[in-house]
Amino acid sequence: MADAAVEFLLNNLKELVLQETHLMNETEGNVGKLKSDLLHLQAFLRETVKMRNSNERIKLMRKEIHDVVYDVEDIIGAYMAKNKVSGKSSVFFKKFLTSHRSVLNFHSIGRKVAGSSGRLEQLRKEINLTTNEEDKTEILSEDFIIFLQQPRPPRKDMSMVGFADVAERLIRRLTQEADGLDVISLTGMSGLGKTTLAWKIYNDPEIILKFPTRIWLTVSARFTERDIFLRILGHLTTLDDDMRAKDGEELAEIVSNYLQMGTFILVMDDVWSIPAWEQLKKALPLQENKSKVLLTSREETVGSAASKPRPFVPLRAFDPEECWELLRLEALGKLECPPQLVQVGKKIAADCDGLPLAIVVIGGILYELSDSNNVDKTRRNWLKVSMDVNSYLSEKKLDKRMTKFISMSYESLPHYLRPCFLYLGLFPEDYKISASKLIRMWIGEGFIQQEDACIPLEEVGQNYLKALISRNLVNTLKFKADGNVKTCQIHDTLRDFCRIEAATENFLQEIRLNDRGECVPQISVWCRHLSIHSDCKRYISSRSLTPRARSFVCLSKEPYDDLSPKDITNLIKAFRFLRVFEVQPLRFKEIYSGIDSLIHMRYIALSITLAILSPHFDKICNLQTLIINTTSPTLQIKANIWKMKHLSYFKTNASATLPRAKPADCANKLQTLGLISMRSCKGLHKRAPNLKKLGMSGKLALLSEENGPFDSVRQMRYLRKLKLVNDKAQETERLNCLPKVDQFPSGLTSLTLCSTSLKWEEISTLRSLQKLEVLKLKYQACIGHTWELEDAVEGFPSLQFLLIEETDLAFWQAKSHHFPKLRSLVLKHCDKLREIPVDLANVQSFEMLDLTTCTVAVDSARNIAAEKKNILGLDYEFKLSIFPPPTK
Repeated sequence: MADAAVEFLLNNLKELVLQETHLMNETEGNVGKLKSDLLHLQAFLRETVKMRNSNERIKLMRKEIHDVVYDVEDIIGAYMAKNKVSGKSSVFFKKFLTSHRSVLNFHSIGRKVAGSSGRLEQLRKEINLTTNEEDKTEILSEDFIIFLQQPRPPRKDMSMVGFADVAERLIRRLTQEADGLDVISLTGMSGLGKTTLAWKIYNDPEIILKFPTRIWLTVSARFTERDIFLRILGHLTTLDDDMRAKDGEELAEIVSNYLQMGTFILVMDDVWSIPAWEQLKKALPLQENKSKVLLTSREETVGSAASKPRPFVPLRAFDPEECWELLRLEALGKLECPPQLVQVGKKIAADCDGLPLAIVVIGGILYELSDSNNVDKTRRNWLKVSMDVNSYLSEKKLDKRMTKFISMSYESLPHYLRPCFLYLGLFPEDYKISASKLIRMWIGEGFIQQEDACIPLEEVGQNYLKALISRNLVNTLKFKADGNVKTCQIHDTLRDFCRIEAATENFLQEIRLNDRGECVPQISVWCRHLSIHSDCKRYISSRSLTPRARSFVCLSKEPYDDLSPKDITNLIKAFRFLRVFEVQPLRFKEIYSGIDSLIHMRYIALSITLAILSPHFDKICNLQTLIINTTSPTLQIKANIWKMKHLSYFKTNASATLPRAKPADCANKLQTLGLISMRSCKGLHKRAPNLKKLGMSGKLALLSEENGPFDSVRQMRYLRKLKLVNDKAQETERLNCLPKVDQFPSGLTSLTLCSTSLKWEEISTLRSLQKLEVLKLKYQACIGHTWELEDAVEGFPSLQFLLIEETDLAFWQAKSHHFPKLRSLVLKHCDKLREIPVDLANVQSFEMLDLTTCTVAVDSARNIAAEKKNILGLDYEFKLSIFPPPTK
């Protein structure tokens, strides 16, 4: 959207003037006028966001501003690229600049902006558009107060609200015997709460007791039966390469055979059509008389076809009491409500017409406008919201009314959050979004600006995301041990709004191809952000040029063969102004030299088959994030990362050897680095003094060497997360011991060990790391049958998350005081472990136990869960996950 583009454009202007000082000397007045006019246009865009669809003249003016701002941004971007690429312009840039008077002429482009600014001022007078001083301060302010505040406390889970009678009816039917496989269909419009209710039933204790095997599948509009069948099998067994290579028909038969072996409940959420149901049901054992399928759909015809001969269940709307209960929880975080808010609150709840999603969205607005210390102010804010909600009641169709409620929430967002929210439309339906990936992409797009040097952009981005979550525009799926969001998701209805709203401003578009390989609908020449979820290779081969795009995101689930040199050339030539290039599903066999012409690039994530990272990458002068996945076990970095002054995040899955550095080389902004070879660590504290996360891979026996690579790690005073991976080729050469505790960085909070083959006594020494909160022991990090922590010794004082994976551990003895702050314990492929220390149930903070292929230890896991219930009461929810599902 142009509002965010202006922000980025102003920063580009600042950078350009600094780099090309002669421009400042020659055109100082023009640059100042251009900046002033751009700020004027930006203010208008922010002032009129609520009128963008209701006033045709404002709508046209906003479109003119979009076109002008994008055009100016492209001209300046092309000029910057022309001067960066070896002092010469490419054919593309020559052509582009020729069409814009061949030189950067601030007077010329300033006239274009000033013309729009003048027409805007005339329009403002004609329609009497005024902005009060309070609003103007908010619009033009660069003081992002929200990022300096602590996140607000989370509200109670809405999944416990409403539909008690419907849930009871469905659970009763699911637990009754039936002749043949019983399919129960739950239907209703989007936003009515089908998924929430199905999830509530899926986790009901009676259902868990009745069905040893529970499988949850999100189907959605676009799916492949092969992917669905593999996901079902992933719940039932460990997938291998042979199974992944099978086609849909073969997988359907395998799924059916597995499901016949036990009693299961399968939830198929969001099935869109009868043909989709016909595709999926062929994998179900139709003669099974103990198992159940719970299906949700927006279409009653689908529900009727799937449930025959029994009736489907149409989901009703919330009743008034359920609406009021949910609104209180979403707006206040509790059921208690001050008397002054009851009348207006009940009216808002009633006006939401029984739509849970509408209540949740409006509740998110009220939550942000509520002040526990000033009820009168809160009431005034709620009254304003009530008037807005009431204005949408004339809309007869509930789905259109729902869209307007979402629009109201969007309009209430601070201007800097709007592009971040719309950007979520890039991701596929029901996609589990990595929060760290999303935040780094936001940074690359320029949505997050450095307003305070003391606050890292990543932290600002985390607060952006938390702000969207607190407004109920994004759902949290998983948290990290440090409390930050790990994965998140956006509701389908909200995603649809993002895509439609963003398309009106040429902000983003999903690429879809017809049978002839043509884009449908045709991509606008102005479109800034493109995503493709399938047919990616076919799109690349079509050589569709979209040179004005700022991001190209490929999030396909389909496996792709290696891209040919021609495809790679086409892909890079198609985009000249890219900032974000997220294409990890594609594999590059070589790196086209033209990639160094993409000087605007901030974020690159791709896959290669190479053992060398081309030196062309260090020519991408603005690069901030570089993620490289390779099929090679090692990666030689030829790009001089020490001179990439903006690089802050570099990650690869191979053991990377870094380039030699000169004494003066220093990557001050580099904060995340890994995996890197052991020999590249020596002296690293001098070359990357601000590292916070580091991954090392190779012959870890070198760690014990005096003045070896770990001596540099010890001196990294900002390092918080460390990962040590022993080279699998060196597995016969055991790591006898870890470095002494005083050799670890003093502020270390997270440690991951992989393939280290340490004795368990070595792990016990880590209890002296006073700040250690996360410990991950992966793939035979430790060997030995016994891990015993003596009663008298102290434990891990700050440890909250413990992962033990692929070990021969059989006897584990520990007491609750050894892990006083433990919250989560994850055990994977520990099939010899006899039992988990039952005394862990006495750890007050312990709330999650996850077992994968730990068959013998299952009984002790259940005992811990039962003991937690005894200690904290039946209402306490202890999360116990066991895979594969145990049979009765």
